[in-house]
Amino acid sequence: MTEEERKLWYTFLKTCDIQFYRQRVFEKYIVDFYSPTAKLVIEIDGSQHYEDNAKVADKVRDEFFKNLGITVLRFSNLAINNQFENVKNTIFEYIKNFCQH
Repeated sequence: MTEEERKLWYTFLKTCDIQFYRQRVFEKYIVDFYSPTAKLVIEIDGSQHYEDNAKVADKVRDEFFKNLGITVLRFSNLAINNQFENVKNTIFEYIKNFCQH
């Protein structure tokens, strides 16, 4: 796990009210974090994800999960490091809204 993934895991997801798993495999993809209850994948993107070929690959990957009924939330390393409360609030709001349905 990267430093940013560890920060999100140990200070938020590990103690979340719903279960999250680290490094889950879906066919040819490995996701950073997955909650089956919320049908949610969380990806923490380093700088390589902002290169043109990686953007295309991430779009294909996100479409794969969408077809499974799974939402992907992506956050940059920068967001984890500089806007951590906003990241946590975004995840919390998604979970809260998903679980109300």
